[in-house]
Amino acid sequence: MAEISSTLLYSAFIIYLFSTLFFAMSISDKKGKDAVHTKKWGKIGFISSCVGFAAQLGYFITRWMASGHAPVSNLFEFTTFFGMMMVLAFIILYTIYRTNGLGVFAMPIAVLVIAYASMFPRDISPLIPALQSDWLKIHVTTAALGEGILAISFVSGLIYLIRTVDQTVSSKKTLWLEIILYSLIAVVGFIFVSIGFKGVGYESTFEMMDDNNQAVKVVYDMPAISGPSNGEQLDGSFGPLFSTPSWMNGVDASIKLNTFIWSLVAGAVLYGLLRLILRKRIAAALQTKVKMNPDLLDEISYRAVAIGFPIFTLGALIFAMIWAQQAWSRFWGWDPKEVWALITFLFYAAFLHLRLSRGWHGEKSAWLCVLGFWIITFNLIAVNLVLVGLHSYA
Repeated sequence: MAEISSTLLYSAFIIYLFSTLFFAMSISDKKGKDAVHTKKWGKIGFISSCVGFAAQLGYFITRWMASGHAPVSNLFEFTTFFGMMMVLAFIILYTIYRTNGLGVFAMPIAVLVIAYASMFPRDISPLIPALQSDWLKIHVTTAALGEGILAISFVSGLIYLIRTVDQTVSSKKTLWLEIILYSLIAVVGFIFVSIGFKGVGYESTFEMMDDNNQAVKVVYDMPAISGPSNGEQLDGSFGPLFSTPSWMNGVDASIKLNTFIWSLVAGAVLYGLLRLILRKRIAAALQTKVKMNPDLLDEISYRAVAIGFPIFTLGALIFAMIWAQQAWSRFWGWDPKEVWALITFLFYAAFLHLRLSRGWHGEKSAWLCVLGFWIITFNLIAVNLVLVGLHSYA
């Protein structure tokens, strides 16, 4: 069953790539055949997205059957499910607006999310006692669905900014837009680096003292830029440039920080290469290809927040607090994951307030949608890989 699950996930990944290609073909220029051309390839792209989603849903069900619990208990499983929910949200919004350009950006980002997830351990393991509750599937799946829908607001907001920000002059807007695109490229860089070092079988071993003052071995699968705090390297491979701060607790804290740093470095290299090839800002290169109606993009981003926000609130806050009360005898404990869930809630609540009461439409709304997704991804990546708390099992 586990092999079937892996095959279905891989199939979904490939189908999503083809779906991206079909949507890209739908917005390419065909002289005298624009309407027919757009409708034909857009329909194929949408159908392939649905087929890919069905394959990924099959992965989710078969992995559940193989493990005996909802497959959302570690970073690989949750991030994969988040990508699936993003595709579901795209399918729902596409059926409403029939906008092919949305698929050109939404599907690649979903592919990146799934590829990012595949870089983490995929072994099926039994649940730890803290997760053996029905609230696991209720809380986590609902939160992921809300985040998946909110991710589409980011996609439409990003397209809006690429479409409307003046690229003829350098400004704070063009700088921040490039930083956003760099952050996406950093995910690609992380995937390339992970595949590369795993392909050559790289390992470096350190010895450090754990919280119980016992000597433990820590194995790196990437060259150690940040080494364990008070750790000793046991081999002659590339040594750490600095030690992980002592406030980052946990045996794996240094590995997580090292992974995060490698993502930023690899992203910077890829971004630099793209700039050399394009000889212009990446957003400027994309702007010539984006021809979607800005008002429609603004409407899509707002609709995604209006749908995703209450679902996220239900899953990430209300259900989470009920489970916390049952598991830890308290509703709230200021754990890093809880704090960032609250920050996400407050941010999107402010977004809706500014949108409905202050008339923040268009560019202001787009920037907020992009910032909101940055908060979500920080919670997903940095809080899991860098900060340590009660949710560190993820």
